Amino acid sequence: MKGIFSVLVENRDGVLSQIAGLFARRGFNIDSLAVGETEQHDVSSMTIVSSGDSRTLDQVEKHLNKKIDVIKVRRLEESSSILKEMMLIKVAHSVTTRASLIELCSVTDAKVVHFSQKTMVIQLTAEPEAILNFIELVRNYGILEIQRTGSICVSKD
Repeated sequence: MKGIFSVLVENRDGVLSQIAGLFARRGFNIDSLAVGETEQHDVSSMTIVSSGDSRTLDQVEKHLNKKIDVIKVRRLEESSSILKEMMLIKVAHSVTTRASLIELCSVTDAKVVHFSQKTMVIQLTAEPEAILNFIELVRNYGILEIQRTGSICVSKD
């Protein structure tokens, strides 16, 4: 089971380390982590994706709520939220494969952001599963490098 936590924290030194330490000490795994400043400069938003059974995810939420620098913890459901991730992927291409790669990008809403004689860097912002599917689609072209962000999530309400 996947737990998605939207956590508002004080935007100051050491808070990320405290949260990561909490997960490490308790034996919780962080599957994905994204952190950024909110519209308030003194507040950051963390999207933490963790896996576990219902009891484990309840414990994660409980322990997050105990931290002094944590302002608010919300557990988000995938069905009522928008969950996205961004990926940059560098793929090898040749004269014979270039057109098919560009076509693949157009049907998957991916965007070519850099193009050279032998490589192409493609950007895709999508749900994590769509990112994984895209990786499989381009694997045979020759993946040279992949960089992915952590998931970010907002409630639809």
